[in-house]
Amino acid sequence: MRSWGRLLACFAPMALACGSNEYVEPPPPKVTVARPESRSVVDYLEFTGTTRAINTVEIRARIPGVLREVNFEEGSFVEQGALLFVIEPDEYQARVNRAQASLEVARTGKALANATLARMEQAFKTRAVSELDVLEARAKADAAAAHVDSARAELEQAKLDLGYTQIHAPIGGRVGRRRVDPGNLVGAEEKTLLTTIVQYDPIYAYFDMSERDLLATAKDRPSDARSSERPPIPAQLGRASDDGYPFEGRVDFSDQEVDPETGTFLIRGVFPNPQPIQLLPGLFVRLRIPAKTREGALLVSDRAVGSDQGGKYLLIVDDQDVVQHRSVEVGALVDGMRVIESGIQADAWVVVNGLLRARPGSKVVPEREGEPPAAAASPAAGS
Repeated sequence: MRSWGRLLACFAPMALACGSNEYVEPPPPKVTVARPESRSVVDYLEFTGTTRAINTVEIRARIPGVLREVNFEEGSFVEQGALLFVIEPDEYQARVNRAQASLEVARTGKALANATLARMEQAFKTRAVSELDVLEARAKADAAAAHVDSARAELEQAKLDLGYTQIHAPIGGRVGRRRVDPGNLVGAEEKTLLTTIVQYDPIYAYFDMSERDLLATAKDRPSDARSSERPPIPAQLGRASDDGYPFEGRVDFSDQEVDPETGTFLIRGVFPNPQPIQLLPGLFVRLRIPAKTREGALLVSDRAVGSDQGGKYLLIVDDQDVVQHRSVEVGALVDGMRVIESGIQADAWVVVNGLLRARPGSKVVPEREGEPPAAAASPAAGS
């Protein structure tokens, strides 16, 4: 036992001599860097607006009568010309028959009056009748002709009323609920509202442009060209639940003057809206129209843009492989790339991956995006 104790006593100083309390700094973290991309971008003006149906028609009873049939399913889509309602036609068919008979009587009376006039004119040549008799016969013939015209007009009106007993869809679209059930009297005191039809495709979107934006866009459009010769202005639309602007359309109308009370200019866009319907009238929507095209704009991946109390920023790796904080002013988002209005140059190396490992003022090992790790060189290698 004593020998073991002496042996441990001999190794103890050696163990203490081998121990070390010095801090070894970890290697710099690896990050991915990329140059800003230079390309032409379109600057847009953004607005908010509301959608409206391109056509809304109220279907009303134009004649009095008992509603016999309702030939549609509420909320369904109907084609133009589809039969919607039938009003009891028997009374109106009888009016047509009576008017037809009255016309035949009038035609017979006209034929008799014309024949009498002809005999009177022939007899007047032989002085068998007086001139007054001829004038009376001519007046009766003219009255008979007028009677025929009146009877013909009554027949046309009777046919129109009979036609109104069948109510067809004036446009194609989605039909609303029926306002009157079959068996009820309609159109007796007023033109009873039976239902409405709304045309969804295409659909309008109305928005207001400020006076400043109006003047800015007017500078880029030729003032000497007629409106029919100007190229259409494209428009894009997004709903409250959409990311971006998935609906493509065009501007088809602008108001005649700026509203002096609000200083805004009313504009309308039109957008295709085929079935299944995605844009309903009355929706709050976001819109944008192109203002101008800029060449040589700088873009970086949107994931590289950070935010703090000072605003938006990027992390830049300098030629010493040190991370630098750069406050930037950002612009529009284009295909996942964010336009950088100011704050960096085209030759900057922007950290696009490993943002949590990159701290301003600390060193990193940068790897250029698109190159394999073994071939990647730090920005300082070429200096």
